[in-house]
Amino acid sequence: MNIELYSFKEIEKIKKACQVVVEVLEAIAEHIKPGISTYDIDMIAKEETKKRGARPAFLNYKPPFSKVSYPASICVSVNSAIVHGLPKKDQIIKEGDLVSLDFGAIIDGYAGDSAITVPVGKIGQKEETLLRATKEALKEAVKVCVPGNWVSDITRAIHNTAERYGVFPVRGLGGHGIGKRVHEDPFIPNNLKDMEKRDVKLRQGMVIAIEPMFAIGTEETALDGDGWTVHTADKSPSAHFEYTVAITKDGPVVLTEFSHG
Repeated sequence: MNIELYSFKEIEKIKKACQVVVEVLEAIAEHIKPGISTYDIDMIAKEETKKRGARPAFLNYKPPFSKVSYPASICVSVNSAIVHGLPKKDQIIKEGDLVSLDFGAIIDGYAGDSAITVPVGKIGQKEETLLRATKEALKEAVKVCVPGNWVSDITRAIHNTAERYGVFPVRGLGGHGIGKRVHEDPFIPNNLKDMEKRDVKLRQGMVIAIEPMFAIGTEETALDGDGWTVHTADKSPSAHFEYTVAITKDGPVVLTEFSHG
């Protein structure tokens, strides 16, 4: 495992990429209304990123689990889709949907990454609880991001929050290191069952993306026929929030504070 440690100057560069991510996500969130397609959302992401002199981190990115590169600028995951939702022209957003937007940007050789889940109009009480739990898990996880703690402390904060709210931290998915590349070591599971022997001590200079993903009905997942979109196995609604966080001697610094969600 190769853990990158970043200097203060490098963290400032990562912060610049993170600022682009926040601005793009907030611009997109304004357009999330009934009638828009997930493909339209992707087009907005592409245009907003270009305006800021950055490039989408996910476009043409080839992760280890796929034989092909990701063909879009943003992941748009609706309702039971947890993550890696592939934008489609025929997928139309409607009232009551939960729309998870996961977006990364690269500028001047450094990456930022964040995610928000946007409720469309009026949503149910269970969905409200799901959003509240996922956001709270992110806040609780950030609190333990101090040198000397462990990745397992982050995972435990996320997992315990899910249990407190009666929702499920999904298996096999989680956060990651970030900096010169959008995905770096270490992997940061959301479910304690995924910790295995991968625990890593947190050190000053680490920059990590923490991304709790919760579901209403199950911790199990299933891959969509498009080869990308990961759903809850029982098709119950899910939510996803993500921060990029720098670990410093003075404590955690959130590099992607956003106002939406």
